[in-house]
Amino acid sequence: MIKSAPQRLIIGITGASGVVYGIRALEILRGKGVETHLVVSKAAELTMSYETTVKVKDLRGLASEFHPIGDVGASISSGSFSTMGMLILPCSIRTMSEIATGVTGSLMSRAADVVLKERRRLVLGVRETPLHSGHLRTMMQLSEMGAIVAPIVPAFYTVPRTLEEMVDHTVGRLLDLFGIETGTVKRWKETSGKASGTRRARPSPRCKSTRKTRR
Repeated sequence: MIKSAPQRLIIGITGASGVVYGIRALEILRGKGVETHLVVSKAAELTMSYETTVKVKDLRGLASEFHPIGDVGASISSGSFSTMGMLILPCSIRTMSEIATGVTGSLMSRAADVVLKERRRLVLGVRETPLHSGHLRTMMQLSEMGAIVAPIVPAFYTVPRTLEEMVDHTVGRLLDLFGIETGTVKRWKETSGKASGTRRARPSPRCKSTRKTRR
């Protein structure tokens, strides 16, 4: 009998714009009781200082366990450490390209490589536009390797009233890919059930990008 994976998810945050998505994912998962293992790139820490008021130590505190980017001997670097998979949100083009080539120069790419080789779910919330043909070829390669390339694209059919609602819906849809029900997704033409009938939770007001919506 095949054992199901524990409620344990690796979260990677890279230096692409949109770090609020990664922060919000950690907040939601914490509320759902999902064990999270966090890896943050140096560039992500810099981006976070530009886009939010969240301090690095506070970000680390949102995760069940934090792993330094250089700790290639961490638990998540081994396939024997069972997880549901890995969500990189946001995912930079650099990180995406590193994973596609099989280069494992950091814990971020090593953990992603392990997820792929163990046939677990790897979701890349790519945050970049426009894309040249090299980017598109890399995305195709990753898809063929088993990854899910999920560019961060907001949904407007939900008629979001705030940026907070838009962020929550996007994060919820990405977590859907791991079978995690967040209650933040307004599902198309669903009229019953918790997810479709509840108001979406608000991200932390510490994020500069979410506070700019009400003027």
